[in-house]
Order: sequence, then C-alpha cells, then structure tokens
Amino acid sequence: MLLSALTITILAAATNDAAAFAFVPSRVVSNKETALFGTKVGIFFGTSTGSTQEAADIIAEEFGDDVASSPIEIDEIQGSVAAEFAKYDALVVGTPTWNTGADVERSGTGWDEIYYGEMADLNIAGKKVAVFGLGDSVSYSENYADASGELYDVFESLGCSMLGATSTDGYLHEASKAIRGDKFCGLLLDEVNQEELTGERVKNWVAALIGEGLLSGAGTAAPAVSVQSPAPVPQIETEVTVVEPVATTQAEEQEEGFLGHYNSLTDETWWVGNSGRSSFVTNGPPEMHSTLTKTNTRMSP
Repeated sequence: MLLSALTITILAAATNDAAAFAFVPSRVVSNKETALFGTKVGIFFGTSTGSTQEAADIIAEEFGDDVASSPIEIDEIQGSVAAEFAKYDALVVGTPTWNTGADVERSGTGWDEIYYGEMADLNIAGKKVAVFGLGDSVSYSENYADASGELYDVFESLGCSMLGATSTDGYLHEASKAIRGDKFCGLLLDEVNQEELTGERVKNWVAALIGEGLLSGAGTAAPAVSVQSPAPVPQIETEVTVVEPVATTQAEEQEEGFLGHYNSLTDETWWVGNSGRSSFVTNGPPEMHSTLTKTNTRMSP
C-alpha cells in the first residue's frame, strides 16, 4: 500500500500552574493594624441624653482610630445589625440604664427593641465582646447600671467570648444587676458622681482588654484577600502527521517480489513486498507457495 501524508495543525494549551491561581492582599494595612493582626473594633452604643455617646467617644479615642470605629448608635443600624457587626472582629458595646429595676429591656434605648427580636437570629458565636455602661451609683445605688448586665447577658447567650470584667472597688453603689461573681461584667462609669474618674477608668480598661486578647489571638480575622484572575494561557502550535492508506492496483502488486515471514504458532506466512507498498498472509509455510499466488490468502490490515 502507498502512504500519503496529510498534515494538520492543532493548538495545545500550556498551563502555567504558578500563575493560574494567586492570592494577593486586597488592601495595605497600617503598622498598628499589622501589629494587632489586622483586627478592627466596632464600638456600638445606645443613648437617651448623649452621655453614653460621650463615653463611647472617649473609649474610641483611647483605642485609636486605626483600630476602633467611630462610635455607632444602635438606633441607626436597626434592620442591618448582622451586617454591621460582621464588619468587625471584636465589639465594644455600651448602654445607660433608665428602666431601673426592670427584669428586661432596662436600657430605655434602641437596644431594648432588638434584644429579643433581630439580635436573637445573629450568628456571632465566638466573637469577642466587651460591655460598658453608665449609671448613677448614688441616686440609684440599689440598681446601679442594671442595663449593662442585660446587655452582657444577651451577647453571652449568643455564644460570644465576653471580656473586660472590672473590680467593684471604688464605687458608691449598694447593688447592681451588672455584677457577675464578684466583678462588674464590664466597665461601669458614673458621670454624675465620679466624672473625674472616667478618663483613668477608660484608660485602664482598654489596656486590660488588649491584655485579654481583644485585638489578637483565636477568633480574629486575617486581612482580607482577593483572588487574582489567572494570567492568559499561552498557546503552542504543534504539527501532527496523520497517514491515510491509498489502494494499489493489481498490476503494481504483480510486479513486486515478496519476502515471507512464517509464524509457526498460527501456521501462517506474512508476505511483505520488496518495495514495502503491499503485504498479504497465506496459510502454511513459505515453501508451499513458491509461485506466490493469491489463492487462499487474505490481505493484512
């Protein structure tokens, strides 16, 4: 059989594994953020007269604006609490007390409206949370800062990691629902009777929170990363040769001489033309076919 060559061209994609899937930081963090594992603290508060907001401002300033958010009033985020809390690795939350002696909803602020509704569906287990609160430890000495205890209980019931307990020493109260064990559940401030102590109390509390790991350790999020699109994949041109059989004429086969190759296992002889253009198979050994007739033969594939 004659061989004719048909050349075709294919494109082969060469994959560059190193460039196909790369991660790059999505933003540049400050030196202070880097030192604190990229943690950001969200400060949220409820207020009626503005005193709790003033306390939140002092706390935010002590943390620094590259670590803590500007204080956010809880009334402003009703309906999107989950999304707002999710922006931060840790939360500092504060409240005043107005419904003195009440079993629930003691704050008299927007917290009361979401405690047992919107917040009940939050999935924030493991998030680090610290509580601060304001109260009058003289006029309401038996119910000092009671709402801070409820704020603490709500976040604790959601599985949060509660930090920031403080000593009850130096206060003028007689009783408080914000006491857990022998300590306040967070930082309590008395802007009516002990305003001069606020700055020092905030400073010491923020330092204690950092020492407890509010800004680092398990549960903090690494800086966000984004997936970079793969680089264009180069194409390589490769030539592949495909052969097609071309039938020979009977005259061409008769002009050729053949060399026989005998297989004793099958008792067949494979005859190959001297030119390599044709072949066929016969039964029996070569000596049975001295004249190389095509009788009782079959063509090889």
